[in-house]
Amino acid sequence: MLKIENLTKIFNDKIILDNISLQAEKGDIAVLLGPSGTGKSTLLRILNNLEKPNAGTIYFNNKKINIETVNRTHLIGMVFQQFNLFEHLTVEQNVTLVLEKVIKKNNKNAKKIALDLLKHYGLADKAQKFVSQLSGGQKQRLAIARTMAVKPKIICLDEPTSALDPLLTTHVANNIQSLADEGHIVLVATHDTSLLERLNCTIYLMGKGNITESATSVEFFKNKKAYPLIDTFVSGHIED
Repeated sequence: MLKIENLTKIFNDKIILDNISLQAEKGDIAVLLGPSGTGKSTLLRILNNLEKPNAGTIYFNNKKINIETVNRTHLIGMVFQQFNLFEHLTVEQNVTLVLEKVIKKNNKNAKKIALDLLKHYGLADKAQKFVSQLSGGQKQRLAIARTMAVKPKIICLDEPTSALDPLLTTHVANNIQSLADEGHIVLVATHDTSLLERLNCTIYLMGKGNITESATSVEFFKNKKAYPLIDTFVSGHIED
């Protein structure tokens, strides 16, 4: 279980996150929903030691996490909004590079693990292609495969549909749901409300650094009136 307690981030005297608390069990998807500037991506970046919090405690399986060590323990992985792939390398090399440089696999073992991951994400036939030759959906699957190479237990996805054609949203949702079904804890930062209908998730609506309302996707779609703030955002009437 991932448990976040009273996470606070202040930047230039502006409160980005204001005592945020939430928790997610193994196999859960937590969707951080909201417009730009509400702290969604900042929360994910803190979990991945890319930003420093001003206060707050994070636990995994009831043990306090030292966030400064997550890049070495590989407990948490991140799939970035723009994927951050190496365009000048092949699809296979994008995965083997992580395996060789980060967890010190030899080239033979790295290639075997990479091929297995590429097969799993439907990219085996693209192994020797350069990243620049891939579609947006293929790039995202490669970004997930690369993240999964170090076997994190918690996966963070920052705006996973923002760089993709809207028609690919269902495929993106399937990839996210599969990660949860495989036993990972998944956190998704998004303003794309169409994902909610495609995921079995808990929705955390964020506004001005706070969680203003929460509900499971099942609860929300069963009775939208019980969650007026989420309903307003999903209906497209909320202001940034």
